[in-house]
Amino acid sequence: MTAHDSATGPTAIAVNGVRPLVRRGPGNGVVLAGLGVLAFSLTFPSTVWGLESFGPWSLVALRSVLAALIAGCALLAGRVPLPARRHWAGLAVVAGGVVVGFPLLTSLALQTSTSSHAAVVVGLLPLTTALLSALRTGSRPPRAFWVAALAGAAVVIAFTVQQSGGRLSGGDLYLFGALLVCAAGYTEGGRLAGVMPGWQVIGWALVLCLPLAVAGAAVALPFEPVRLTTHGVVGLVWVAAGSTFLGLYVWYRGMAEIGVPRASQLQLAQPLLTLVWSFLALGEEVSTAAPVAAVAVLVCIAVTQRAGSRGKRRRGADVLVRS
Repeated sequence: MTAHDSATGPTAIAVNGVRPLVRRGPGNGVVLAGLGVLAFSLTFPSTVWGLESFGPWSLVALRSVLAALIAGCALLAGRVPLPARRHWAGLAVVAGGVVVGFPLLTSLALQTSTSSHAAVVVGLLPLTTALLSALRTGSRPPRAFWVAALAGAAVVIAFTVQQSGGRLSGGDLYLFGALLVCAAGYTEGGRLAGVMPGWQVIGWALVLCLPLAVAGAAVALPFEPVRLTTHGVVGLVWVAAGSTFLGLYVWYRGMAEIGVPRASQLQLAQPLLTLVWSFLALGEEVSTAAPVAAVAVLVCIAVTQRAGSRGKRRRGADVLVRS
């Protein structure tokens, strides 16, 4: 019996004892990451609403407590065992970046900056995340990917700066700090989502922050005035359940399937979505240039996804040739 006549079907062979991860295909990953971007695009307007009722420190502490309680219940219901010791350092980076650092720095910035202006951060976040991922994981997207990523970042930055009149606000230092810590959290979370489900990555990161969040709420609430309004409560609930838990769950799961660089470029659409929500929910003005910028960004996203997919197939072919 020859190899071609064998009745045995093709099977996946694990090399060096490493169990291969099951992937559902790039299309599913793009949809999941896209849902994460949609959830994130509501974060800034929701934070502005939340600041109507809470101070910035109280808002961040309360959103972390609520999100951690949701995550803890999900982990208990699923009887999920504790992560391996080697993963806790990575989870600490995720917690410091996306659970504490980004929400706190953006909340402080939004006290003086508009939601539209804060979108400058998100305009640079995709490129920064792709760069950190390349340094952290050794991934090497093709040149076309980087050209499209740079072009998309340039379009978003030019549009959002034009929207703000080209002026830098007092909260810009907070925003640039938020950019760096969030990119680090996304990169490390995307790496961990390759070895554990995405909802467990953000779930354990939130649980890790729970003691700090409870202590922060206990300290901040007596010093920051609380004026409960419908907008404030809705904003708090969304940033806790929507942006922090559900959004990061689908985001990390999507990154695990299509890779951090490709997923990060989907966030080029986030500032434009944020501008739409800012107009509808907050009454902030949006330039007539928005449709032009939206089309340009969508073209850049399409190029990055196509280039990233080709690069992945080419690397896979090189591995087969070498083997």
